[in-house]
Amino acid sequence: MNNLNHIAFIMDGNGRWGLKKKRNRNYGHLAGVKTVQKIIEASIFFKIPIVSFYVFSTENWRRPKEETSALMDLLVHII
Repeated sequence: MNNLNHIAFIMDGNGRWGLKKKRNRNYGHLAGVKTVQKIIEASIFFKIPIVSFYVFSTENWRRPKEETSALMDLLVHII
């Protein structure tokens, strides 16, 4: 029996990760989506009923329009 009812993640650093890999920020955001998919699969396996992801804060609106548009497109596509 699993005692966890809820687990939450703050999605932070994906864009910086993409840059460290000598790619662009959107590459990092896409890699973050793949990580979310793995987390969801693991939460099902471990029978964790609630999983939350904090993916976009008000400060994110200060990013370049191209990046915020790409993030919104990614969210719409994934959801």
